[in-house]
Amino acid sequence: MLDIVLGWGSDFIVTKSRKVYPAQLPGVVATDASGKKLGLISYEIRRDSCEIVLFEVFRQHCGIGTKLLSALKRAARRAGCRRIWLLTTNDNLDALRFYQRRNFVISAVNCDAIKESRKMKQAIPRIGNFGIPIRDEIELEMELK
Repeated sequence: MLDIVLGWGSDFIVTKSRKVYPAQLPGVVATDASGKKLGLISYEIRRDSCEIVLFEVFRQHCGIGTKLLSALKRAARRAGCRRIWLLTTNDNLDALRFYQRRNFVISAVNCDAIKESRKMKQAIPRIGNFGIPIRDEIELEMELK
């Protein structure tokens, strides 16, 4: 389990109409030589799929996210997973760029799905990155070979 503090308005994330508590899941933490956290990834394995539940990098464009993703791929393969997947929102352009550059593909767009998520988590903002209204869930996935 991860020792994390979420800046997301609560201690849970809503994914596919389920509350998931990232701090209770396995994960990987990247630290520097002094032990300062540089990033973390929390995941949940269900059957032959590994869902990225929380992925935070505190210093971007340094390779930390790529290294965390590589560690997750190794863990998912060891667990027998055939794919890694995640949900993000339509405003998260940085995440869409990051994942697609690392061979994830958009596998589904759930239009207006955030309306349902807000019923479980009212803290989800209406307006997100770049002033974009948050409405849709975008599912990305990577096949593991």
